[in-house]
Amino acid sequence: MDQSIRTYLQNLRSNGEKRLAVLIDPDKAGTEYLHRVVDVVNRCGIELIFFGGSLLTRYELDEHIRTIKSITDAKVILFPGSSLQVSSEADALLFLSLISGRNPELLIGQHVLAAPMIRQYNLEALSTGYMLVDGGKPTTASYISGTLPLPADKPDIASVTAMAGELLGLQHLYLDAGSGAMNPVSAEIIAAVRKVTSTPLIVGGGMRTVDQAVAAANAGADIVVVGNAAEKNPELLEDIAHNVHAIKVKTQA
Repeated sequence: MDQSIRTYLQNLRSNGEKRLAVLIDPDKAGTEYLHRVVDVVNRCGIELIFFGGSLLTRYELDEHIRTIKSITDAKVILFPGSSLQVSSEADALLFLSLISGRNPELLIGQHVLAAPMIRQYNLEALSTGYMLVDGGKPTTASYISGTLPLPADKPDIASVTAMAGELLGLQHLYLDAGSGAMNPVSAEIIAAVRKVTSTPLIVGGGMRTVDQAVAAANAGADIVVVGNAAEKNPELLEDIAHNVHAIKVKTQA
């Protein structure tokens, strides 16, 4: 990938192409697991690895990212739960504003703390409107953030929230049911957001099957994110990647 990650994501959107990203939680990432997952990443042409989570109990970010980058050409993008999860070893960072909630720390507070490090490390910052969606049970993300997720049966609320994020200048949108969610973000929610926005759209949380990932991509997700399922069955990534990468839709973006 000889381009900025922002340009890569914009080109996916413009070309109607779909991609799978793997989310790796640093707290669950032992060396053996990293090698297993990255082996699958390399075999099926996955180009993006999201690295991070809402809760960090062991600070081994730099070490784990160095391990990943030593065995793959996939880009490592930080998915930070706080300003503590910034690493100079990564290729880029999702600069997440939690626009589904009203917690000022996650709208601007943590960003102020992280900004000097991001500049110092010369990290590519991908401004992202982050929206938690109810996945059927409380998740670590909703608990740690102290916010309520968007209702799963109210696509109109999701669409106007996404619209506001785009109007604020956020260049990417991320719909997330949360790690370990019972249900992924519905096709109705994804389609409603896709209809009113033109930014690259990332969707994750609760993806356990090929059908769920394909449904998300067909509904409008440009990037489908798989996390927990990859931890339990890395080989599932091969099937999901094959099916998601085969999708190409017409777009006017």
